Amino acid sequence: MKPLLVGALAVTGLMACACSSSSSPTVAVPVKTVTITARPTVSPSPLTPTPSPPTSSPVAAACQTGNLSGAVGGSPQGTPRALMLVIVFRNLKAVPCTLHGYPSVAQAAGTPLADIGQPSTEDPRTPPAVVTLPPGGFASAVLKIAYADTYLASSCKAVKATSLRVTPPKEKTPLNISFGTTACQGTAKLMTVTSVAQGSAG
Repeated sequence: MKPLLVGALAVTGLMACACSSSSSPTVAVPVKTVTITARPTVSPSPLTPTPSPPTSSPVAAACQTGNLSGAVGGSPQGTPRALMLVIVFRNLKAVPCTLHGYPSVAQAAGTPLADIGQPSTEDPRTPPAVVTLPPGGFASAVLKIAYADTYLASSCKAVKATSLRVTPPKEKTPLNISFGTTACQGTAKLMTVTSVAQGSAG
């Protein structure tokens, strides 16, 4: 009887264990999903350099009479009614200077020199431009002197002149250039002058 009872108990125990095992509920462990969004790496944009303001060369000062020399350049040319010659200015300074406009020319004679007749008039066909003279550099203007005998005696009494008194543009003091011409005492205007140009050729 005892072996039978032990077997029965063993079977009963196994059944109880199986029942207990099958009846226990399964517990689900929640899983949390984390989404990571990758962002592209942004390189810092290079700084745009600020453009430097344009630099300009300083404008040279105007040429003054005391820093210039004057001369008649080349060989004067005669026409049937006038004499053509070139007035040449030279910069004596160690720095550049500028000329702009028309020189003024008067015929002169005597000691001290005195102007004769009417001063030069400006040639409108030569508009002024700024001319820069480097140290030792040249600028020039063309002077036309009409012959005195082409005018009536009532407006021109012919007089011998020994010098040209040439005043640079924008200046008041003339340069005295020794050059003989025939001037007019009277109202006749013999001389016409161009604006200054670069170089010594007029």
